[in-house]
Formats: sequence, structure tokens, C-alpha cells
Amino acid sequence: METSDMLIIGGGCAGLSAGMYAARLNLKTMLFAELAGGLITTTHIVENWPGIISTSGPDLGTALWEHAKATGVVMKSEIIKSIEKRDGLFVAKSSRNEYLGKTIVLATGSKHRHLECPGEEEFANRGVSYCALCDGAFYKGKTVCIVGGGDSAAKEALFLAQHAVKVYVIVRKDVLRAEPANMKLIEQEPKIEVLFREEVAEILGSQSVEKVRLKSGKELEAEGVFVAIGQIPLTDLAVSLGVELNERGEIKINRHSETNVLGVYACGDCTDTEFKQAITGSAEGVTAAYFGFKFVKGGGGF
Repeated sequence: METSDMLIIGGGCAGLSAGMYAARLNLKTMLFAELAGGLITTTHIVENWPGIISTSGPDLGTALWEHAKATGVVMKSEIIKSIEKRDGLFVAKSSRNEYLGKTIVLATGSKHRHLECPGEEEFANRGVSYCALCDGAFYKGKTVCIVGGGDSAAKEALFLAQHAVKVYVIVRKDVLRAEPANMKLIEQEPKIEVLFREEVAEILGSQSVEKVRLKSGKELEAEGVFVAIGQIPLTDLAVSLGVELNERGEIKINRHSETNVLGVYACGDCTDTEFKQAITGSAEGVTAAYFGFKFVKGGGGF
């Protein structure tokens, strides 16, 4: 079985940047991705990627994918189920194959956090969604709610306002933590109404979503509920390798994108860095590739 210098688990901005840079450093690199381009492909507009004033999430994800591929990264659509250490190498197993690597980069990302309220699971894909870009067009001329208090919720609301006649933004706290530019757009959009100090108690309907009951007792007539309350890091593979996590279940890394396990690096949304953006995840991926390169060529740690 052939051995790669670096196995990268994850095909989002962080993993693809790691792959591109590892290949440029002449490392034999293999990348595994469940979703080509990662979660950025579910984002409508990206306006904070340096050098590009405005682009779409799918376009950025595709460009990163093609760039990594062009540098010589071997791309695999297989899902890695487990990783173990054997005879000084890492063994990554999918449902079909085993792959050997001298180093591992965990760029496993995160998944959408759920509300955990009555009706959420019942109406999944029948009015409850976690991706405005994916499903927003189905709500043309309808009323929808977006639940969340961060910049992601603000951007989702702005996108939904292009289709819906009314967009309620349900914010648990007394402030919407959006970037100033997005906050200004929210304030200027007459279709958007922000409801502070409110939480969803129940999602109601018959065949699909019809209304939302808030914990205050207020009911909103709405045909769609979009959830944007954060992410849960995907770190099961890290745990199996003995990688240390923080109290939020994120992988602890240093400024070299190193974990506590020699030869294991991590980058992007699965890590403990406070500020998570596509560009910061990409930077961590490039850092992981560089120090992975030093590890492989030096034959040891630092």
C-alpha cells in the first residue's frame, strides 16, 4: 500500500488550502471530502475574502477545490470512518479502503446546531432548514423566520428578504451581533423585523410549518424556519487519536496548527480558535501544511 506524506480529512476552505500548500511543498497529498468545498458552498454572498470584493459561497468553494486539484492533490469523495496509528504511520479507513499517511490534517469542520424544540425534527425539510441559500427560493412571497443572533443569521436574513415578503429575525439576547455593514443593511430592509429577547418554544403545522410559538407566548405566522444558532465541531476522529479538546469539544491547536499528538494537525471550524472565518481557516490550513512539511522532511517533531 502506497504511503502519502499527508492525509487531509475535510474539503472545506481549511482543508483545501492545506492541500494546495502541501502539494506546492511537494508533499504527496491525499484529501478526503464529504462535501466538495465545505460549508462555504451553502453561503450566499462572501464579501470578506481578501482580494475579491464579492463572490458567492459556491463559487469560492469551487475555486478552492479546483486550485487544490490543479496543484496535484489526490481528491477522494470517500468518508473516513476511523484513524489509528500503526507502525509509525497513520491508517485512515473508509468503508472501502485503507490509506497510509505520515501526517494527518483534521479539517473536519462542523455541523449545524439544532434548536432542540418540539416540531424541529418533525418539520425538517418541510419548512425547517439550516441553509437559506439552499432553500430560500422555495419561500418566494412567503413569511419566514430566521433564528440566531450572529452575523450568519444577519446574512441569511438579508438573502431571505430577496424572496420572502416578511422575515422575522428571532434573537435570544438584546443585540444582533452582526458586522456593521450587515447591520446597516438589516436596518434598511423594510421586510426584516428583528425580535429581541425571544426564543422559539415550538414549531407548529400540519403537513408543513405554519407558525412559530415563542417562549413569550407570542405566535408568528410563518411558512419557513431557518436555524442559524452556531455550529458543533466534528471531532470524533480527533478523539479516537487521543487529540485534546477544549470544554466546547473543539480541537486544541497552537500557532503551528499542531495538536498534542505528534504528526496530527488541525485547522478551520473544528479547532479552538475564537474567530472562525473562511480566511482564518485557510490560514490555519496553510500553516498545518508548512509544519507538516517540516515534520515529514525533518523526521521528527520540534
